[in-house]
Amino acid sequence: MGDRHGFLCGVVEGFYGRPWSMEQRKVLFQWMEKWGLNTYLYGPKDDLKHRLLWREMYSAEEAAQLKTLVQAAGSRGLRFVYALSPGQDIIFSSSCDVGLMKRKLRQVAGFGCQAFAILFDDIDHSLCQADKEAFSSFAHAEVSVANEIFHYLEKPDIFLFCPTEYCDTLCYPSLSKSTYLRTVGEELHPDIGVVWTGTKVISRELSVESLAGVEEVLRRRPFIWDNLHANDYDSKRVFLGPFKGRSARLVPCLRGLLLNPNCEFEANFIALHTLASWYRSGSCCTDTGFNRQNIPCTTTEDQQQEKETCEREKGKQTETQAHKEGSLQSLYCPEEALSRAIQDWMEEIAKPLQPGRQSRQVEKQSPVNNTEPKRVPEGADPGQEPDKITRGSNHKLPQGAHKNSPPSSLSSPSSPAQQGETGPGGGIEPGEEERGKAEQQSLLNWGETSNEKERQSDGVEEEGERERLLKEKGCRGEVQACEPLTPAQVRMLVGLYYLPHEHGVEGQRLLKDFQWLNSKSDCVSVNVKKSEPRKAEEWRSRALQFQLACDGISRLHSCFISSSNRAVLYDLYPYLWDLRNTLLVAKAFVMWLDGRVLCDHYSFSSWRNCFHWCRSNASVDLLGESEPWVFKGGIAGELQMMLPMGMNIELFTHPPPVFPSTKLYSIRPFLPRDKVELYRICRRLHCKTRDGPDASQCHPDLVGGRLLGAALSLSPEYCFVLEEEEEELCGYALGVMDIKTFHKKCEATWLPAMREKYPKPTATTAPGRTLTQEAALFFHSERPSYPDSLLYHFPSMVQLDVLPPDLLLDTSVTRSLATCLLSALKANGSQGVFCEVLPTDRTRLEFLTKLGFLEIFGSDALTREDMVLGRLL
Repeated sequence: MGDRHGFLCGVVEGFYGRPWSMEQRKVLFQWMEKWGLNTYLYGPKDDLKHRLLWREMYSAEEAAQLKTLVQAAGSRGLRFVYALSPGQDIIFSSSCDVGLMKRKLRQVAGFGCQAFAILFDDIDHSLCQADKEAFSSFAHAEVSVANEIFHYLEKPDIFLFCPTEYCDTLCYPSLSKSTYLRTVGEELHPDIGVVWTGTKVISRELSVESLAGVEEVLRRRPFIWDNLHANDYDSKRVFLGPFKGRSARLVPCLRGLLLNPNCEFEANFIALHTLASWYRSGSCCTDTGFNRQNIPCTTTEDQQQEKETCEREKGKQTETQAHKEGSLQSLYCPEEALSRAIQDWMEEIAKPLQPGRQSRQVEKQSPVNNTEPKRVPEGADPGQEPDKITRGSNHKLPQGAHKNSPPSSLSSPSSPAQQGETGPGGGIEPGEEERGKAEQQSLLNWGETSNEKERQSDGVEEEGERERLLKEKGCRGEVQACEPLTPAQVRMLVGLYYLPHEHGVEGQRLLKDFQWLNSKSDCVSVNVKKSEPRKAEEWRSRALQFQLACDGISRLHSCFISSSNRAVLYDLYPYLWDLRNTLLVAKAFVMWLDGRVLCDHYSFSSWRNCFHWCRSNASVDLLGESEPWVFKGGIAGELQMMLPMGMNIELFTHPPPVFPSTKLYSIRPFLPRDKVELYRICRRLHCKTRDGPDASQCHPDLVGGRLLGAALSLSPEYCFVLEEEEEELCGYALGVMDIKTFHKKCEATWLPAMREKYPKPTATTAPGRTLTQEAALFFHSERPSYPDSLLYHFPSMVQLDVLPPDLLLDTSVTRSLATCLLSALKANGSQGVFCEVLPTDRTRLEFLTKLGFLEIFGSDALTREDMVLGRLL
């Protein structure tokens, strides 16, 4: 197979999740032709007629689309490989099932397809009773069917077989002792290529030595199905790094290599670009008559030579020079390939494209789903990917914007426009088309209008003034203007979302700084001895660096949203949004640590040691023999795990906004100068809940003093403020560590001063009192106590308000604000918190419920109108 057709290198669309659209595949073919890749394998797991409904023939319309796709690949000089996955329910001994498989592949062959693959991956090894009577083993059953199909198709030049044991870790009991693979190697026709993923499902490295062992067992060179950039196992990770960990010297040891990339099509530019560079470098081995027998059996020498070559050539070798190098001395360097890929990707990002790769100048129609619908779990969003529904994915974007392809992989270019994602029936709901057109038009105008307004209203601070504000205010660093993405920002983006087994330089530095600041926070704690000022100075210096790094990612977030290529934006935005919100909490928490955290001397019970593995290593460095999905969440997940509330997933679930916005918020600890603004927020919220005039007409601080005064005076270390870009406060989260001790302090110091400032009203009945008098009466009334049964588990009290109140619906901002406060309370020893909410405030009740709060007491259980909600920390 591979010997007759040369080395096959390209792309396999074989991930779990929404398949790519026809338009995206055509763009893929353009890229592959341009970069020199030669093979595309069609095998999306969620195409029903590829896997679940493999027996069913394609309809006339679907057949026309698939035929067009085969022809499009052929016109670009690409080999189109059609894959079928019948393993879930096939009866190997059934002539009917085998006949249906032949009929299906014969139909595809009629489309012009001349290359095929039979996949038996990710299935159970067991045989039904009929198969047990017909075959001596599971391997014999699979091989028998594969051989029969191979002969039926008249021995096509390219025919692939994916075994059930397709990597070292799946072999029982081991690769060399696997009876299953021995049978495959002995019984499978020698011209059929065998698919292999490496030592693991997602292999960090592929070595000559390990592949030699595979070749010995299979009696043929393996065909690599490379999952290095696959992200269908983690809805919070995407991989933008280069093709890496595979020496170019491997090419003579393989029949081919296909990369199974990210589910998000636009995220694969760099992966495929660098794969092509690797392939060209590997071709040098075959073009110069490189002898496979002389290849070293270890990867250490290969990697060292490539590293030395990369360092020697870095910054000196241009792309033209790299292409002219045709000898073994020109080895593949991932970093050099990455630099060239980033340069070309920036040109791609600058293209004015809409989601689905529509031109922004000419609005085109996007196809509707016309094939079999996906099975969607009950209660789930029909438009959401099944694999990500099970993981609680929050990547929900506007209709017709993110992952624009329909549930089936085949879509008709001639069908009516699909402005929204289809439902279970595959049709557009009444009124959905009109809504979709309005939203699409909003998308067309969004980028220009939002940027123009920001540039008109926002100024640019001088660098020296900004540095002063960073130190004085705690490193705010909001984005004041949105400029096009720079090469440094694109490289930062790649570094943050690098590869499954390693982070880029930017990601590593971010994690290292955060874990160091957490572990060394004792030197800036409240009760630390002042005998070592150098340690405190070093801590504050590194804290400022960390905050500046967070600001850089905020600028990246804003500039990325302003990019003209909306197709790239909507594929990558959910990941950048998730990281930016996690950093919002991490940055505020670092600022809070300085002078507010208590110095504890516990060994393993401390929050800083709860996830001690984060302190010395990133999770990707601790995988060892595990697969990357052992530690989920990527860099955002690792930052989250280093926060006191890191295990509480509900606090970090931030669905992206319906339409991305460059508007930014900042969270920071309370400063004394914020008191006036917080009182203003209280007055405005009070007016919205009362029909009468503002109660502050006589006493401007009356409402704020009643609601916030005591906590701001006696417990300011547990207060965080929410700030908009214009440095205007729009919310706060306030807490009290121990409500019993707090009430005692109030009665002793704070309330006497308030009673003197606001005399007791003379009117004895409510109708005779003004709003001002009614508010002042609070300071002269006896405050009801909380039962010990509540305070035993929930000793701390919290309060949160935002302006406007509708901002509570933006859970990304308010959850981050609440998470900052809960993290601070837990860091200093609180085990549970409670809050009071009016039963009629449905918005607030819903918001708190999403944060994990549960009703502890109803309004009838206490001598007050409020309900009491609580949650453990």
